[in-house]
Amino acid sequence: MPAICLDCLDRSASDDVKRCPVCKSPRLRRHRELDELSIAHLDCDAFYASIEKRDDPSLADKPLIVGGGKRGVVSTCCYIARTYGVRSAMPMYKALKACPQAVVLKPDMQKYVGVGREVKRLMRETTPLVESLSLDEAFMDLSGTDRLHKRSPAATLARLAKQIEETLGITVSIGLSHNKFLAKFGSEMDKPRGFAVIGREEAIEVLAPHSPGVIYGVGKAFMATLAADGIVELRQVQGMDENDMLKRYGNMGRHIWRLARGIDSRTVDPEGEARGISAETTFNEDIADVQELDRILWSMCERVSERAKKAEFGGATITMKLRGTDFAIITRRTTLHGPTQLAEAIYQAAHRLLTNTADGRTKYRLIGVGISGLAPAEACDAFDLFKADEKKSADAERAIDAVRAKFGKAIIGKGRAF
Repeated sequence: MPAICLDCLDRSASDDVKRCPVCKSPRLRRHRELDELSIAHLDCDAFYASIEKRDDPSLADKPLIVGGGKRGVVSTCCYIARTYGVRSAMPMYKALKACPQAVVLKPDMQKYVGVGREVKRLMRETTPLVESLSLDEAFMDLSGTDRLHKRSPAATLARLAKQIEETLGITVSIGLSHNKFLAKFGSEMDKPRGFAVIGREEAIEVLAPHSPGVIYGVGKAFMATLAADGIVELRQVQGMDENDMLKRYGNMGRHIWRLARGIDSRTVDPEGEARGISAETTFNEDIADVQELDRILWSMCERVSERAKKAEFGGATITMKLRGTDFAIITRRTTLHGPTQLAEAIYQAAHRLLTNTADGRTKYRLIGVGISGLAPAEACDAFDLFKADEKKSADAERAIDAVRAKFGKAIIGKGRAF
């Protein structure tokens, strides 16, 4: 069975040895499809925290949290802190309650951006087909690179991980498979310094015991709907008929059924998949009136919806942003039961955020709205069959879209826009 040592890159290990015959490392990877797979997802391990520990060796054996003050949230934390239950996006007071001995550092984004660019540069030297997802993660397609590098994609990736560790002083985890979903799933399996391989033959078996929540676009509310129907593991989805899933849950059902079986036809796009879609505007004069802010907010929601539909994506997380006269930025966000492309759904969530924030006295010079937690269009707006009002509103919006496509944007709109 093909094997590789992740430390010295030797390929000579036989099936019956547990350590590399050359460097004695236990970090051997064996897989029957090792030299046939070429789609990868690379993710830096605890990115901000790893950079801070690299730059200050005294932090090496200490729990480290990178984030805001006591009223802020955790941006990231090292793996030592995670053993105490600290997690990204956790309120800082909860993190410090769980791990009071943690060292807390404020983020240094300029430094992190510089390291992230270096990681991407090394990735693009490996293959031109790099699809950046964020500062510290990206998909890669290494098809055909064996002729350039004189080694299989798996060996090239192992060399890249070693190069990043030696030159930049941080570690990465890699998932290798035959499509993007399985590659990203694999990169989460073996952190830190991971190198997980998921072949075509084993995909169904590997996915079977996991919750539907591992599939992008499946939020807590939809997981509750599935659980109410007795579906709590992907093995149950795998045993169902695709058309039954489509009838029961709409396009989202088909989306889940395909990914539960490891089917993903997306290609690696070097232009990059957007992490969010947003719109904002700066006012000519500062505004305090909530109704006026709300009217402008609606137009921003329509703009975001239009861009989302054109890009064939939707988002589950809605973010509303205000900038005060002192240039301080206020950001509020909420997560819906599932991803949406619809202006009305985006607006209803953003409207609640606005009315809970603006008091009618404080003046603002900018307002913006955005969606993130992106999912493909077919996974969006999977309405509950009992929520007829939501479907009626969606149908009305689609009808308005059709009229505008034919006669222009100004021909029709909702009253709140005027």
